[in-house]
Amino acid sequence: MNAVLYIHGKGGSAGEARHFDELFPDCKVIGLDYKYFTPWEVGKEIKEAVYRLKKEHEKIIVISNSIGAYFSMNADIERSVCHAFFISPVVNMEKLIEDMMRFSEVSEEELKEKGTVLTDFGEELSWEYLCYVRENPVKWSVKTDILYGEKDNVTSIETVTAFAKACNASLTVMQNGEHWFHTEEQMRFLDEWIVGNNRIVLF
Repeated sequence: MNAVLYIHGKGGSAGEARHFDELFPDCKVIGLDYKYFTPWEVGKEIKEAVYRLKKEHEKIIVISNSIGAYFSMNADIERSVCHAFFISPVVNMEKLIEDMMRFSEVSEEELKEKGTVLTDFGEELSWEYLCYVRENPVKWSVKTDILYGEKDNVTSIETVTAFAKACNASLTVMQNGEHWFHTEEQMRFLDEWIVGNNRIVLF
């Protein structure tokens, strides 16, 4: 039996993995309830989870949502995963952090001096986090399918397209889709996307 490991995004939960049970009827679907929120810590949790699954399952498929995709790409799991599905992925964390800094009018000098800055929109900027991102550029070689919403307000179409080209990943764009796929129409689109690509992955 193959296994599917689901990595949720910010504010999500491992329980979201249950949605994919029917989409992968011949696989064991597991949601990772990670405890930390930095890429170096979550990356270790993901790597350990994949390592455990690899002992009992022939193929490991990863489904990652939003920042979960960034965490997955920092987990050193390429050799153990046969395929990845990225939903609204954060694929350029440095740009995202720099965009938040500009929006909040926080300079690099200020962030470095203070260490952390809480923005007006509730996000915490961290100098340690930014340094890690710059010192550990993403390298991703797993065969990947990406689902992106046309109205995604976190990652631009230019950014996700550049990533898809660099990693030779397929990119599907849902018209009027959002960063958070949650409406009935959006979830139906997501399910059809998964099922269509899943036939290719497993057979």
